[in-house]
Amino acid sequence: MAVAPLTEILADPFEERYAVPAINVFNDLTLEAVLAAAVENRSPLIVQTSVKTVRSIGSDVLYAMWTAMTAGIEVPVTLHLDHCPDRSVITECLRQGWNSVLFDASTMPVEDNMRQTVEVVAEARKYGAAVEGEIESITGVEDDVGSDTAAQQQSLDVALEFLRTTGVDVFAPAIGNAHGSYKKAPVLDAQRVSDIVAAHPLPIALHGGSGLSDEQFRDLISRGCAKVNISTALKETFMKSNLAFLRTAEERGKWDPPSLFRSVRQDVLDMTGALMKLFGSAGRAG
Repeated sequence: MAVAPLTEILADPFEERYAVPAINVFNDLTLEAVLAAAVENRSPLIVQTSVKTVRSIGSDVLYAMWTAMTAGIEVPVTLHLDHCPDRSVITECLRQGWNSVLFDASTMPVEDNMRQTVEVVAEARKYGAAVEGEIESITGVEDDVGSDTAAQQQSLDVALEFLRTTGVDVFAPAIGNAHGSYKKAPVLDAQRVSDIVAAHPLPIALHGGSGLSDEQFRDLISRGCAKVNISTALKETFMKSNLAFLRTAEERGKWDPPSLFRSVRQDVLDMTGALMKLFGSAGRAG
């Protein structure tokens, strides 16, 4: 229980074909609420921070929040640095105590990506941390990282060479998924997940999870997507919850910040709990 390595948290989900929500938090309220959802639903949880959040809050403050809020927690949780192309930020977070990092070198030529990912894996191992890797950009911009231009998909052979060479613990392939809100229902290459897992069994990270259908989630999870990233859905829940509460407060002429925080926290907790039930992680922590 308590704070655990990413590899440990994903071992059973990958083997038993369920998934753990990997949720991007951006302040103390969202961090506390998703952790509370994990406890309430007896679910493992991956808490993610973007580079933007690390820089805006500070790695020391973020990690202090993390250690304070996870002290004595009774479900397995882990802290992950999402999409980070900056090696200095990776080093900073690993030194602070992040449990895993996604080194995003997807804009580099594959050879350069592999070489640097090998270095990041070696660095992470010194801290007992895990590494997620990718060779293709996930379409869309998330917290100032990424591009709206669809990246070229690499061949299965290239993907497998990357996995064998780098020794990453989790892999995030591009399968037609995208960051942000989908403008139309995405057409996903689910077979690519199956092909990768069959040739090189390791947990697959599904990026751009916000907005996929329940059927798409279940299908991809059954193929080996054991880590499902959620960012936009949390941002939208947080902002819309604030907006709805403040509109009501204006109508009533009652301005009570603690009531606002409680209301938004509950909406974030409910959203997270619903994802845990959908992904099959609820109740898995005993």
